[in-house]
Amino acid sequence: MIIERAYAHLSSYDEETWPWSVPCVQQLLNEGLRFTAPVTFLVGENGSGKSTLVEALAEGFGLDSYGGSHDWRYASPRAKSTLGERMKFEAASGRGRRMATSWSARKGFFLRAETALDALDREGFSPDHLSHGEGFLAAFRGKFLHAGLYVLDEPEAALSFSSCLELIGHIDRLSKEGGQVICATHSPLLTALPGADIIEVGDHGMRRVAWRELGIVDHWRRYLADPHAYLRHIVEP
Repeated sequence: MIIERAYAHLSSYDEETWPWSVPCVQQLLNEGLRFTAPVTFLVGENGSGKSTLVEALAEGFGLDSYGGSHDWRYASPRAKSTLGERMKFEAASGRGRRMATSWSARKGFFLRAETALDALDREGFSPDHLSHGEGFLAAFRGKFLHAGLYVLDEPEAALSFSSCLELIGHIDRLSKEGGQVICATHSPLLTALPGADIIEVGDHGMRRVAWRELGIVDHWRRYLADPHAYLRHIVEP
């Protein structure tokens, strides 16, 4: 583990103004977010705030919101988000404390789907010669190697079923070698990783759930069993 808890404090804020209006952000301000396993998945519908959370976590750790490794600082001219600039951490003992107190000791990577290829190109992975999915896998194979904080925003977006399985293997190996992974995802494949902590994000804020209790798992199970039960409400006859 690198970090055990993330939190942010504001003396006052307008609950009607974004991002403070987002339930999971309000819960973060009130309670903080505790990490109990080397791999944490944040799962929720579009607009639930999970990407807002992972971006702020990456920024708080010193990773560029544009994406990339800790060795590359701020390819984007955009300032930190209002939440990211306030993000603080309680570090785990040992390696986590060293990374929290020393910039040179800090390691990590922020991978976000929409800027991944540009970030990979900056770091020498030549994505022009690779498909989108192959570029993602190149990052996993070449950059996810050392103990550090790895923040992912919907990495499954470019990956096939078999590539998602490969990603699970990379995440598992990384966590066993001292890395910590925080991943926002819609994928029932990724979230099935044994031992991972799963936090469901939504109108309720944040709550820990078991894989079998996830809404996405239930929907995929029922859809694959009977697609027509869903499509009859969507596709015109």
